[in-house]
Amino acid sequence: MELSTIKGAFDRVAKKQKLSSSEAQEAIDRIGQKIEQALAKLHSFHDPTSPADRKTILEKLFKELTEMGLIDQLQYSQKDLNVGLSKYTKLLEKSFNSDISKAYRNVDFDIHTINQIIAGHFYRLGLFDLGDCFVNEAREPVSNSLKSPFLEMHQILEAMGARNLQPALNWATINREKLAKNGSSIELKLHQLQFVEILQKGSRADALNYARTYLAPFAPLHMAEIQKLMGCLLWAGRLNCSPYAEFLCITHWEKLAEELTQQFCSLLGQSYESPLGVAIAAGVQGLPTLLKLANVMGTKKQEWQVMKQLPVPVDLGREFQFHSIFVCPVSKDQGSEENPPMLMPCGHVLCKQSIVKLSKNSTRTFKCPYCPLEATVTQCRQVYF
Repeated sequence: MELSTIKGAFDRVAKKQKLSSSEAQEAIDRIGQKIEQALAKLHSFHDPTSPADRKTILEKLFKELTEMGLIDQLQYSQKDLNVGLSKYTKLLEKSFNSDISKAYRNVDFDIHTINQIIAGHFYRLGLFDLGDCFVNEAREPVSNSLKSPFLEMHQILEAMGARNLQPALNWATINREKLAKNGSSIELKLHQLQFVEILQKGSRADALNYARTYLAPFAPLHMAEIQKLMGCLLWAGRLNCSPYAEFLCITHWEKLAEELTQQFCSLLGQSYESPLGVAIAAGVQGLPTLLKLANVMGTKKQEWQVMKQLPVPVDLGREFQFHSIFVCPVSKDQGSEENPPMLMPCGHVLCKQSIVKLSKNSTRTFKCPYCPLEATVTQCRQVYF
């Protein structure tokens, strides 16, 4: 079913909910006004009101509230909303398969590995209490090697959030050679931010001494950046109204925190994003197609889980494409280990199975489908992307 149909049904329910809420609030306001009017009458008498007068006022209030029929109006509005919600729930149940067990293969997982991945996901996000709780309840052995690196990373990030760059500078100094191999200039960027902080909160002399000590070693390769920072010295105390005011932008701190996270994970040999988070996000995108495939194959009494290759493509976003994908221009099949891309002498690339078919099972020369040149199977070489 089209998502537009579901969205339309949701919009109708949301509209009814807003109308019901508005009518309920209006009824409450009208009741409140009537009660306030009755209270005003009760307090308007200079002498203590007799019980008979109070009874008359209250009876009149009850009669007015009854005649307004607000309860019936609210019941009708709520009933209409409940009907809409019931229809929307049925539409969701019809549109989405709540049983996703058909959409995954029966794979024997190593429970210990899965638990380590989940715990690592929590530690990566800085949820250390939750990670420790999971490890204890899963009865996993405590592994400091899994937790301590991310604990250090989040301590550095927390310090940066408090405008304290010293832990980050210490880490960058210790890992200077590794960061250089990665082509990272994060140490210089940290010193730049520290220089600006000193210039803002300290004196011009303190900032100059810091630059001579920590920025001078970077001058041979980063002279342009150093010169801009030296220009800031002329605007000490009023940097915010200078040509260098952009150095005070908060985005420098945010971008540097993100870069530090990337470099920290890189030195740990791990990806910047959580593998578990990526896997779940990709699964959410591919799940509808897999469920539909499972239902179709079920009606044909075929088992899709034993297939080496899915009969339909599972389209995922570009953020989930981690390697090049080759599709044979002749067979339109996607390259695989069993059917790899092959480079012909003329420079064109086809899948192995296509070349085998063109050469009559490797028994004769064949002509390239895209140019006049001929080739043999032995002249073709596998291509690695």
